[in-house]
Amino acid sequence: MKNFVHEIPAPSKNPAVRKHYDVVIVGGGMSGVCAAIASARHGAKTAIIQDRSVYGGNASSETRMHISGASCHWGKKNAAETGILMELQLENKYLNDNFNYSIWDGVLWSNVKKCENLDSYMNTTMDVVDSDGTEIKSIQCYQMNTEIRYEFTADIYIDATGNGTLGYFAGAEYYIGREERAKYGEKDAPEVPDGETMGNTIYFCARDTGKPVKFVKPSWAYTFDESFFKYRYHGDIVVYHDADDVVVLRPDEDYEDHADQLVEKYDVESGYWWIELGGDWDDIIKQAEDIRYELYKCVYGVWDHIKNGGDHGAENYELVWVGNVAGSRESRRLMGDYVLTEQDILSNNKREDGVAYGGWPMDEHVAGGFYAKGNIPSKVRSFDGLYNIPYGCYCSKTIRNMMIVGRIISASKLAMGSTRVMATCAVGGQAAGTAAAMAVQKKCSPTEFGKSYIRELRQELLKDDCFILGCKNEDEADLARKATVYATSEKAGYEAAKVINGVSRNVGDTINQWRSDGIREGGEVLTLKWEEAAWIRQIRLTFDPNLSEERCISVSRAFIDKEPKGVDKELVKDYTVSVVSEGKVVWSQKTENNYQRLNILDLPEAVKGDEVRICVEATNGDADARIFEVRVYSRPI
Repeated sequence: MKNFVHEIPAPSKNPAVRKHYDVVIVGGGMSGVCAAIASARHGAKTAIIQDRSVYGGNASSETRMHISGASCHWGKKNAAETGILMELQLENKYLNDNFNYSIWDGVLWSNVKKCENLDSYMNTTMDVVDSDGTEIKSIQCYQMNTEIRYEFTADIYIDATGNGTLGYFAGAEYYIGREERAKYGEKDAPEVPDGETMGNTIYFCARDTGKPVKFVKPSWAYTFDESFFKYRYHGDIVVYHDADDVVVLRPDEDYEDHADQLVEKYDVESGYWWIELGGDWDDIIKQAEDIRYELYKCVYGVWDHIKNGGDHGAENYELVWVGNVAGSRESRRLMGDYVLTEQDILSNNKREDGVAYGGWPMDEHVAGGFYAKGNIPSKVRSFDGLYNIPYGCYCSKTIRNMMIVGRIISASKLAMGSTRVMATCAVGGQAAGTAAAMAVQKKCSPTEFGKSYIRELRQELLKDDCFILGCKNEDEADLARKATVYATSEKAGYEAAKVINGVSRNVGDTINQWRSDGIREGGEVLTLKWEEAAWIRQIRLTFDPNLSEERCISVSRAFIDKEPKGVDKELVKDYTVSVVSEGKVVWSQKTENNYQRLNILDLPEAVKGDEVRICVEATNGDADARIFEVRVYSRPI
């Protein structure tokens, strides 16, 4: 059988340090981080290998792209991704209301480092994969700052590299570019296939100094006139559509009368996604460094145009940061047990093997990027609603012990335009990491696990605060499902019993939340009562951070100005949980200054009770107490 071994020989005096794990994740972007934490939390001995000195990938301080997802930046209500991603974002919001990327880096790094069962290998590059084309035997990595070479073996590997590098080295089936229409029957696919992809982008940041600042263009930077910027709005402006004409105003002009027509605000403080190149180059991976250098010349040329090429409202601005790591959108896609297509997305599929969801438009950037002069930079195919991503999209079709997460999951070119955004990648990463850990425990491959245990996986993901369309809590171990629920007050439509209806967010027009009628002195009490007492060891509470709001870190002033400041006001802040037996409190715990959605309370030891009382004393600013779900277990889960 053919072996796929790509190798840079290790020096004879530097033998590899051998390590074995249940699960090894290669890649530390948002999907890799969420996969690693999920795997470790579910009991698998896990390693995450990251070739950078920070986690987060395109969302890190190296690239500074905001995390987009199904909510389409306030476009779709109640669509924000929850689970591990939201946990990280809410912690960042609590610590870092000024959008400091160094603090965000620390949030990601610290959550990886403090996670039990998870070992972190940063500045570590995978350069050898030993595979026979059907199974990965081992991988080798070099940690440059320690000069240590590692050899890793694992029961299951997860490719979170962004380029599908692990799968490519292992001999996995993959695809690059656009498929022909006949392949999947997609109405918006081209008649013939081609290798076009979306390109890479380098961001910049600028600041207003309060006084005029000059900019001298470096000799190596390009010069652009206004003809290069058709459909590429730039400078300090507001853009809206008036009938068939695009009208541009300065932010200090009166545009309030056009608010219903407002398209976007643009400012000179952050760079532009349309400074994009590489999608029509011969090989977007192997030419990545050449593309990066070309992007530098473009970024400084664009800034020169903004500063010196006319009135763009930038007289007082100076350039303070230009990214050194280009943000990548697309390269290889690894083929899986299922290929997500345009039809899956447009039909809002609620497949029963769905384990994650998306909602971002099928967004296809022009392959030529900035050099596609005069062309609209992106074709956006919007749609209503959300869609499920099937489990098979995360399982390699050809490598039995490998899973796939991030923008490289098994999807057509059109579908990938929606699934590629980082929040969608992150919830898929949590799903795959959870599945990998459970598959190791069941001693089966990822594909075998999906055939036999998909219901268990979906229920586990719901328990961990993930959302799957059409899936409700059916956990037989959850004692709360058999309780009677009542409260000291409730608003019409927000009855107390909804905390055990199996859905932990509002869906469409359906309310799945208890909401008190104000908070009286002493607090509002939600009570779960059983006819017979039970042993109680863990209580899970799911609060409301407003899933129609954004909470992603960004360099864009339009985002920063629009996002609410501080901890989400709807979140419960101070509360006390008590276990009661025959009217007597047998265990109680008070929590103050909460800023998280999912709160897991593990009792030191099991206590027997016939009631659980949750007394909400304060929120982070809202007038009412809000709780989506309560779960109760006899043992820690």
